[in-house]
Amino acid sequence: MMNKIKYTDEPLGDVQIIKDFLPPPEDLVLKEETVKVTLSLSKSSVAFFKRKAKAGNTQYQKMIRHLLDVYSRQFQSR
Repeated sequence: MMNKIKYTDEPLGDVQIIKDFLPPPEDLVLKEETVKVTLSLSKSSVAFFKRKAKAGNTQYQKMIRHLLDVYSRQFQSR
């Protein structure tokens, strides 16, 4: 078992307070501009992405969007 920490009321010495440099939580979420589209996919493809998303604790639509983003970036310069 770990030893418990004993806190004392001793002076800390030279302390310098610094400005909070971390962004607020809402700035940590990357929001991309998206466009809604209607797209028909095969049942097997959707089932595949749903299984993988569930295993990875994410959304299957996000996985498909990321796949398309990576693919389009790969061939954008051609």
